[in-house]
Amino acid sequence: MGLNKLVDARDQRFVLFEMLGLDKLSTMPRFSEFDRDTYEATLELAEQIAVGQVYPINMETDRTGVKYDPATRNVKVPEPYKPAMAAFNESGFPGISNDPEIGGMGMPVTMNIACNEFFNAGSIAWNMFSILSGGALNLVKNFYNGADKDIIIGKMIEGKWSGTMCLTEPDAGSDVGALKTKAIKQADGTYKIIGQKIFISAGDNDMYENIMHPVLARIEGDPAGTRGVSIFLVPKFLVNSNGTLGKSNDVVCTGIEHKMGIHGSPTCSLSFGDNGECTGYLMGKEREGMKIMFQMMNEARLQCSNQALALSSSAYLHAVTYAKNRKQMPHVTKLQDAGAPSVAIIEHPDVKRMLLWMKTHVEAMRMTTYFTSYNIDVAHNAEGEEAKEAAALVDFLIPICKAGNSDISWEVTSQSMQVYGGYGYCCDYPVEQLARDSKILALYEGTNGIQSIDLMTRKLLMNRDQYFFNVFRKRVQKTIEEAKGVVDYKYISPLVRAMDKMDELIDMLMKNLASGRLMQIFISATPFREAMTMLTHAWMHLWSLTLAAKKMRELVGDLKGEERDKFIHENTEAAFYS
Repeated sequence: MGLNKLVDARDQRFVLFEMLGLDKLSTMPRFSEFDRDTYEATLELAEQIAVGQVYPINMETDRTGVKYDPATRNVKVPEPYKPAMAAFNESGFPGISNDPEIGGMGMPVTMNIACNEFFNAGSIAWNMFSILSGGALNLVKNFYNGADKDIIIGKMIEGKWSGTMCLTEPDAGSDVGALKTKAIKQADGTYKIIGQKIFISAGDNDMYENIMHPVLARIEGDPAGTRGVSIFLVPKFLVNSNGTLGKSNDVVCTGIEHKMGIHGSPTCSLSFGDNGECTGYLMGKEREGMKIMFQMMNEARLQCSNQALALSSSAYLHAVTYAKNRKQMPHVTKLQDAGAPSVAIIEHPDVKRMLLWMKTHVEAMRMTTYFTSYNIDVAHNAEGEEAKEAAALVDFLIPICKAGNSDISWEVTSQSMQVYGGYGYCCDYPVEQLARDSKILALYEGTNGIQSIDLMTRKLLMNRDQYFFNVFRKRVQKTIEEAKGVVDYKYISPLVRAMDKMDELIDMLMKNLASGRLMQIFISATPFREAMTMLTHAWMHLWSLTLAAKKMRELVGDLKGEERDKFIHENTEAAFYS
């Protein structure tokens, strides 16, 4: 575990093992074969691939981008992507959280997220292929019943076939129910798919042999709106019974977007069934498309949170490295000394302020994202009330993770550019790309405005007895109680006051709902979500500070009286601010 400019591996291990106790999941049958050594080795392998093969090609592939050939209607990805992806696939990462019975590693989702922080920090555009494929793979595993199911799963876990997520249409963005893509049922139980989709990440490429497209469409005659939407598996090439590729399935890329960032990821417009020969296979039951797709959407939103974390982490670490090496002006205490030497800009108060601000946010983003993924593992593998509460936390925290982290990522990457000064604005340095790449995170997988509305309505006001929030509150209160007597109350009191204010705010929102003041509710959605993000991050910092303070007490156990108290006080403050 060496130094890199992508992920603070020590902080990552602190969150995984000292805060969450990831290795304790081994008490669950699914994870009984794993221990901390196994997890550490897997993280180190992810770091090696990200640092050694992915990060070095990030700037180059951003400049070359993807290429679309209008004659063949095919997309070519940057060539350096292919050997890096081969290393990723050969190491088994496409199936890291999938069952060993189908070729996966069987590790916790939390490990998926932790490893992907490295890969995203290396190149978010490169890693989008595998993230989307992982989500599509889970849909195939859970909802597809075709005879070729095992073949498809095997190819996707090997990294030979990829997957996408096809929701958006020209007139159906956030309003998914307005889609026009239709499905016509055939005598053999398959469907002919006809329609267009836009903004499809990795919608076409030459890095995989075949592409599995989960496509939202409306079966002819079904109701308008979201309640009439079904979901179909549409391969780029049909699959023969022996697993070989059949003929083209009448799915073509009609163009790619020219974007601000993520240049190495093709954002495609896809046309299905121009010649009436596009075959789709129903996934799940008719008219359950939105319910099924939301499984993938929630996974994608947590991955989006992780992308935001990764870009912010890389931006911060690049800024720290630059600030340590760039020398400008004497220290502020020696400005009147004509002979004073220039010092590294990290010694200047305003630069230090920016770096500390970035560090505080990056660490909060990591704790929140990892905590949410950990609760996915608990929800899926524990029983009874423990599993129920974990699932509630996941539902409540997903929009906070996605929207909160992506908003903050834009700010962190901008601050990184500020540390670099004018050089940060230049393409010769990496941080301007991190800023460009980060902006999409607030836009795709449901804009942050939609996330805010989802949090306020479905996850809070319309949630029966506010169960989700009450579970959240209980966990925050647990941290507050554990912190008392361990850390100075000045670190506890802001969170106590924030929880009291949040209760008052929710009471006001409930009154607005009861009186039908919908405009007031919806206009408050984003400020409410921003407040919940700050509260959640404050909770995470108090939790981590309490753990650090307890550890510090253990380390200074032989000291006595005022000497011991002073050492603990000074070092816990250092742990909090440094």
